[in-house]
Parts: sequence; C-alpha cells; structure tokens
Amino acid sequence: MSARLEVRLDDERKERLDMLVETAGAPTSDVVRRLIDEAWEAMMLERRLAAVERLARLEVELPPDPETLSRELEEAYEPGGLS
Repeated sequence: MSARLEVRLDDERKERLDMLVETAGAPTSDVVRRLIDEAWEAMMLERRLAAVERLARLEVELPPDPETLSRELEEAYEPGGLS
C-alpha cells in the first residue's frame, strides 16, 4: 500500500530537489524515496554505533578459556551440581 504525501518546500530546497531529480534522471517520487532510505540507513548506523559504544563501556567479566568454561559447565550441570 502507498500513501500520498504533500510537502511544502521553500524555493532553495525545491531547487536542490530539482537538481537531484535531474542528476538522477528519475521521477521526483523515486528520488524522495531514495533519500528517505538513505536517511533511514544513516540513522540506523548511528544507533548501532551508539549501542556498540554503550556495550564497550560495560564492565563485563570475560569468560575463561574454552576448556575451563566447558569443565565449569559440566560441573554445574551434573546431578547435584547446581546448588
């Protein structure tokens, strides 16, 4: 389903949009959709980077080497291992 959208632009922005349309050689609606998609991707990238930065600031205990971790898990999940 598509929705109709009316947007009012000042003269400068209308000229910029016209130049983008001319350069792309595509209809205005296609150019606007592409610009929305690009803005969406940029926003999502910023959000992912912010999440990575928050995760990097967390003080998380590193797990032991795989052999030690395996042994600890086996001990914890043997009958009676969970206390």
